[in-house]
Order: sequence, then C-alpha cells, then structure tokens
Amino acid sequence: MTTRTVILETAAELLAQSATGDISTRAVCEAAGVTQPVLYRHFGDKDGLLAAVADRVWGEYLSSKRAAESSADPLDDLRSGWDNHTAFALRHPHAYRLVFASTLATRPAAMAEAMSLLQGILHRLAAQGRLRIPAADAARVVMAANSGVALGLILRPEEYPDASASGTTRDAVLGSLVIDGAPEHDPVAAAAITLTTRLGSAEAFTPAERSLLAEWLQRLA
Repeated sequence: MTTRTVILETAAELLAQSATGDISTRAVCEAAGVTQPVLYRHFGDKDGLLAAVADRVWGEYLSSKRAAESSADPLDDLRSGWDNHTAFALRHPHAYRLVFASTLATRPAAMAEAMSLLQGILHRLAAQGRLRIPAADAARVVMAANSGVALGLILRPEEYPDASASGTTRDAVLGSLVIDGAPEHDPVAAAAITLTTRLGSAEAFTPAERSLLAEWLQRLA
C-alpha cells in the first residue's frame, strides 16, 4: 500500500467518524504515521486532501453505477438512480457535503462523473421522445433537486424526519420532466427533443449549421 493510499484511507476513516464533518491534517498525519510535509507533498493542502477523500468515497458508489446493467425502461433506471443517490448521501453525509455543500478550493471530480451518468439515462429517455425538455436541461434539474433534498435530510433532520421526502420530491420532479409512456400530447415537441439529443453526432452539418438547427429545435421543443 502506497503512502498516498494510507493517508487517504486514514483521512476517510477520520472523516466518517467526525462529529462535525471536519478533520485536521495534524490528526490525519498522526493516525497515518506520516509528517505534514509528506501529506502536503501528496495533496498540496488540506482542500486537496479533502477533495481526494471525497473522490475516494464517491468512487465506490460511482463504480457500482458504472457496472449496473440498464433496465428495459430508462425511467426505472432514473428512479433507481435517484434513490441510490439519496441512500449514499445518508450513509456518507460528510463525503457528500464535500461535493455538494463545501467551498473547497480544489473541487472533487465526483460531481462531473455523477452528472455524466445521469445524462446517459436522460439521453435514453430523450431518444424515446419521452422528455419534455432537452436532456442536458433535465439533468441539471434532476441533480439540483436530488442533491437539494439529500442535503435537507442531512443538514435539517428536524424538517425532514424521514427519507420519504426524497420519494415525494422524486415523483414530483420526474413527473414534470418525463412523459411516462409513449408521447401523445405533443409529438412535434417530442420529436424535436429527440433530434436535439442526436444532433451532436450529426456529421452531415457544419458546427454553424448544427448551432442553427439546435436553436430551431429548441423553439419547437
């Protein structure tokens, strides 16, 4: 096991045990059996260490999402992804807050991958003509709502005494974004959203033409 791994694992353990969600570099060094110059050589500063710890804890969760097989219905995957996200937040509240509610100068990379995985599911829905808005916009809405209710459960337990608030929010958000079943009410908008999703791989158009077509499709959607 490398020195860097020892420091990371030690910091992750101390973070999980912390009552406040904060750890000191001195405590990490003492527990890992290294000096502070060694820690700083590997991570730069405390923010760099915490960002690396967050990515390590999140890595286990994201690896399970990468390995998960897609179901026949992407809406089922979207619901399951929401619930798994909330469950992870409740199991690892301090690591979760480092990604969604911290002012670290070094930003954890976990957020970008979590968003990418979410967008993959939403692109599948858009390809079926079942999204009311473009997939990129829907991803931002879903992530904001999911992380918001997760933080509420973590930071305001008196306002959110149980996890049922997550399911209620999930159903309300997804109900506003997804056409559950074949699109019937506005086939033109559904087709426009589907075409927008596939536009990025359309090599027949120049960048300027893709930009113009995307604007037209956005109006139809």
